[in-house]
Amino acid sequence: MSSDEIETATEQPFQNVQRQMGKLVEQMQKGYYNYRPGETWTPLVNLYETEGAYLVCVDLGGVDKAKIDIELIDQRLTIKGNRAVPTPPSLEGEDGDAKKYRVHLMEIDHGLFSREVELPLNVEKDRIKATHRNGMLWIELPKK
Repeated sequence: MSSDEIETATEQPFQNVQRQMGKLVEQMQKGYYNYRPGETWTPLVNLYETEGAYLVCVDLGGVDKAKIDIELIDQRLTIKGNRAVPTPPSLEGEDGDAKKYRVHLMEIDHGLFSREVELPLNVEKDRIKATHRNGMLWIELPKK
């Protein structure tokens, strides 16, 4: 793909740096021992626009597609679900019970998640499509 085919939306100066710093601080504060199972985590999202549609890409690696709920109310798209704690396949017993193991580091978010995206007014709500491919949830929002 050439650079002629990709157009990056303009942002306020330093907005990307501010967003990255916020994510870094959030990760430092959370850590392994500060994780509370009742907390929800927020998956990362990319937003794209073509001539005929808006595209939302949500990073949901390790989430069973049957455990993803998508809801559209007014102009707000909400994606919710649950991701189990990743367990190495070699530690799963034949009877379905996991073998005993010790965790040294846990950075991958797990548990309940929720993400909201505000949509433009010109979305054709009756024609929205969602696909789950390679751990990414793709939501196509056709324009009116």
